[in-house]
Amino acid sequence: MTKNEGAARALPVQDARIYPRGGLDVLSRAEVARLRDASGGGMHELLRRCALAVLTSGSASDDPRAARDLYPDFDVQVTQQDRGVRIDLSNAPAAAFVDGEIIRGIAELLFSVVRDLAYMAIELGPEYASDLETSDGITNAVFGVLRNARILAPSDPNLVVCWGGHSISRDEYLYTKQVGYELGLRSLDICTGCGPGAMKGPMKGATIAHAKQRKTNTRYIGITEPGIIAAESPNPIVNHLVIMPDIEKRLEAFVRLGHGIIVFPGGVGTAEEILYLLGILLSEQNKDLPFPLILSGPAIAAPYFQQIDRFIRLTLGDKAAERYEIIVGDPVAVARKMSQGIKRVREFRLAQRDSFFYNWQVDIPLAYQQPFVPTHEAMAGLDLHKGRPAPDLAADLRRAFSGIVAGNVKEESMARIEEFGPFKIHGDSEMMQALDELLRAFVEQRRMKISGEYRPCYQVVA
Repeated sequence: MTKNEGAARALPVQDARIYPRGGLDVLSRAEVARLRDASGGGMHELLRRCALAVLTSGSASDDPRAARDLYPDFDVQVTQQDRGVRIDLSNAPAAAFVDGEIIRGIAELLFSVVRDLAYMAIELGPEYASDLETSDGITNAVFGVLRNARILAPSDPNLVVCWGGHSISRDEYLYTKQVGYELGLRSLDICTGCGPGAMKGPMKGATIAHAKQRKTNTRYIGITEPGIIAAESPNPIVNHLVIMPDIEKRLEAFVRLGHGIIVFPGGVGTAEEILYLLGILLSEQNKDLPFPLILSGPAIAAPYFQQIDRFIRLTLGDKAAERYEIIVGDPVAVARKMSQGIKRVREFRLAQRDSFFYNWQVDIPLAYQQPFVPTHEAMAGLDLHKGRPAPDLAADLRRAFSGIVAGNVKEESMARIEEFGPFKIHGDSEMMQALDELLRAFVEQRRMKISGEYRPCYQVVA
């Protein structure tokens, strides 16, 4: 018996039948039948993996295989009944239950998983592939997923997207809580990538502030995608979970849904998000678009942001740095600046007659929307050389970081690397030197992995 087998057998499990509370409770018999077909067919393993991630909510591991190894006999089935659907769980983690009853928040997230995966299978299936070949078609698909999740609220702009790493220091985590608290005092809601670290801290801080302000209609939105959720289980504060089909639609959802973005310290995933947004904002069509972007962390994170700033200026130019502001060690200043920025967003959208709940005005090029599959050939073929237009270079830099994220936490890419070795990233010598220094700093600061020794999934080649 292996160590993992012994641990798996020792962990308490429970069988359960779960009924939906909102979201899936008003469905026709035909819809329920299609939902069951979708969950029981080729998507079953995906459903199982995502459901297990939700049931282990709050997990400190960032290994996508860990939960599966700990609960090898776990299974989930969607069953049809006259009054709707039922989820049958077998050998589920007992930590998701209290006195035999599933924790309500976990049950809600579980039905979010079923809802979104079913929507993908039914509304974004192969027969709709041609609709996803155009920029407008992809934007409409993102809108459809968010609307189906019931998070497009027709209220005044108040949603702050918070980006940052899942593996951060204690001081950095506490700082994200302080910023979240200040945002909550100003009645701002929070949207993150739903995981631990900088994705949990702002939500946790905001809950206290919202309670003080007696704000009851609070939104703690977590946006993830199937390849990420297994490595970054939703934190327990998320009350609206959305699973997008892929990383590109996830990033577009952040930009379309949020009214401003705060970036906390993080690793390659955070760098990917910064480059994605800057590349869009540097587009000529978006030059006059108000979009508050603040990079912030505690005083000890000042060197981190200095290095990020140098890398951006070297690769995308000083004009890119004009689109963000760096504020270090001052949560109150961050919240005030963000609140002021969102007021300008409100005025702009009123003038443009644009909706408050979905940013139709921002132009996102097709290159930023098409899914990037990080194979060894695709990673080696990225054009990372100076002289290219900043939005085009940003798109390929984003793909490079996205590939490293995949190599770190996505099972399919991890398997490729185990078979063929690390991804090789080629480019301009000066740019590659800066990239290598940045990635080495992430490794030294333990931003690549929560625990254990990090083995690079990449090789930078000048």
